[in-house]
Amino acid sequence: MLQQTLAEVTFEQYRKPTRRERFLDEITRVVPWAELVAVIEPVYPKAEGPGRPPVGVERMLRLHCLQQWFNLSDPAVEEALYDSRAMRQFVGIDLGREPVPDETTICKFRHLLEAHQLGQQLFARIGEYLATRGMTVSRGTIVDATIISAPSSTKNRQKERDPEMHQTKKGNQWYFGMKAHIGVDSQTKLIHSVAATAANVHDSQVLPELLHGQETRVWGDAAYSGQRDVLRQHAPRAKSFVQAKAHRHRPLSEMERARNRTKSKVRAKVEHAFLVIKRIFGWAKVRYRGLAKNTHWLQISCGLANLYVVRRRLLAGAS
Repeated sequence: MLQQTLAEVTFEQYRKPTRRERFLDEITRVVPWAELVAVIEPVYPKAEGPGRPPVGVERMLRLHCLQQWFNLSDPAVEEALYDSRAMRQFVGIDLGREPVPDETTICKFRHLLEAHQLGQQLFARIGEYLATRGMTVSRGTIVDATIISAPSSTKNRQKERDPEMHQTKKGNQWYFGMKAHIGVDSQTKLIHSVAATAANVHDSQVLPELLHGQETRVWGDAAYSGQRDVLRQHAPRAKSFVQAKAHRHRPLSEMERARNRTKSKVRAKVEHAFLVIKRIFGWAKVRYRGLAKNTHWLQISCGLANLYVVRRRLLAGAS
């Protein structure tokens, strides 16, 4: 991050740090920049010939993270960098010496990550980094899914809805979009597995992708009921704590309802991850057409959400 100049310190002595500045100051100290840059560097263009060299990898990665944290499009993040000194300091841009990378450069970087499927690799590298800090995966996993809405209107250039998104009914309400499926550690609340599907795919069909295989306990809502064979195959030692499901002609007994309430106390931890992704980061609607691009966004968002959840612990350990 850039340091303040003497003029800025002199003429802004009564300035109060904003919430955005405090957040960026905290998060820049917990993101393992060197490790993440090492994932991208092998596929990043190298400077060749007398032309203008490419923007540095870390700077572009920081730009990409800003898009995730503040839910910004390519043009919007370029505009925000011109508007926000805090963001420029975070990225390391001095407008007196250099311009902000334009939206085309930002878009090309995102396409580079998508083309080489680096979202999953970056997510995994963050998990490895947290493991070295003592935040390892335990023997308990909570599985869940949430709907990420997509535009259902056909009033667009293609005159059609996104063919890779689908509709599903939840209660009495219909939704159109995709589903984000995650497996969360029951102790640390960290996401260790992530998958994306169209919204009409049943939660239980993705269960094998959300288990790491060493579980002794698995929690989930009633959508995952009847999956004992799947658990036996993919997590042989796991005991199911999936909530019991009521049927039309067989309501739950009082004992089953009491057990469900007990299971919900643990299962509710998975909602913290969705709170960060959908409310704090603002990703409640898809930004792009197609599952591949949105899966990439989800994978990186989950990795950054993990860092956000444990940022205070990481800062305390570094001090």
